[in-house]
Amino acid sequence: MNGTFSALPALRRAVRRAAQRYGLPAEVRSRLVLSVADVAAPEFAAHRPVTFVTDVETDRDGGTPVMAATLTAPHTLGPLTATDLPLPPAPTTPATSVTWRVPLAKESAPQRLGRPQPGDATQSEAEAVDEELRATLAHADVLMAEHRRLKHELAETNGGVLALYVQLEERDEQLRQAHGSMLKELEDALRPAPLRVEGLELAVHYEPADPHAPTGGDLYDWFTLADGTLHITIVDALGHGVRSTRSALDVTHAVRTLALEGHPLQSILGRAHDLLMPLDPALMATALLARIHPATGEVQLANGSHPPALLLQAGGSARYLQVPGRGVGFPMPGSERVLRTRLDPGDLLILYTDGLTESRRNPLEGEERLVASARRHAAKPLADIPAAIAAEMHTVVLHPDDTLALAIRIPRPPHGTPR
Repeated sequence: MNGTFSALPALRRAVRRAAQRYGLPAEVRSRLVLSVADVAAPEFAAHRPVTFVTDVETDRDGGTPVMAATLTAPHTLGPLTATDLPLPPAPTTPATSVTWRVPLAKESAPQRLGRPQPGDATQSEAEAVDEELRATLAHADVLMAEHRRLKHELAETNGGVLALYVQLEERDEQLRQAHGSMLKELEDALRPAPLRVEGLELAVHYEPADPHAPTGGDLYDWFTLADGTLHITIVDALGHGVRSTRSALDVTHAVRTLALEGHPLQSILGRAHDLLMPLDPALMATALLARIHPATGEVQLANGSHPPALLLQAGGSARYLQVPGRGVGFPMPGSERVLRTRLDPGDLLILYTDGLTESRRNPLEGEERLVASARRHAAKPLADIPAAIAAEMHTVVLHPDDTLALAIRIPRPPHGTPR
């Protein structure tokens, strides 16, 4: 097996026979044969011979025997290439040699260190190659089986992770819904109950910017005074969340108290400012106050920095009821005057917060769209009008915002019946 070689077939046979004598497993043997042949091939192509020598050594601990197989190219013109080989070689100092050190089973090594002794290797070349191929295929089958097992385990793991993710999403959605439901119950508790006033139709729609966080600063309040007049307060407090709800609630309560005490409509917002500022200096809120007498249709409006009410008359003409003034928390708060007008049968009065009319382009566009939307939905039952207008207006918005829309109408009398 040891000697000088000038062709690959003879070198392969020598390496294979040496590996057989040392009892190397078929897979290791095939790797060694391929590695030695890969290093020697360039030398044979250049017609330079190589030598192949095997020996038995011990590892550094002096226990496990090691087969040392060395290929030498004495006439090579440069260092031998020994990278990316099926069996990595050991680090070697001479540039003209490559050595492989393969651990041996103790029973596979000769009794004494030195050259191997003649053995009983009776396999033919073809049988040895066939054995190596079978060993390689068996190893490949093992790897494929392991790959399938790992792939199956990965699929199961991914399925479990996906199922867990779905469960977490469902749990998160349940928590969001529970949170939103709880806040909505709180929000609804803060809003006044539906009010029935003889001679008037009333309807309201509220829509939070975030359905999972329905609290906000848009509130309304309505109640009847001792003379039968309907009082309505619309408030939009600065900010978001529970704090803005508290601010809006403070304003509506202050306005209700002052109104029931009989203060003039024009003075109520200024007085509410004086009452609330010492308690909450950071409070800022716009407000619109309306009073409607059901029997006469007389309407009074006071405004503090709030969007104007829209009056759509039965004949189709529309106008915004502008009243100058500044809100609670603003400099010089209060309504500068009280606007008086009349609501005739079939007329539609719409009170709202700015979340209804904010537009992508300019503020006036939102008001124009509101007029057009009110005309399109005016023939519907009043209970459906605020929500229908809000749904149409929200097809074009600058950014999500709490929205409040309240509609009032004096119903038309039956045909032939005087008002």
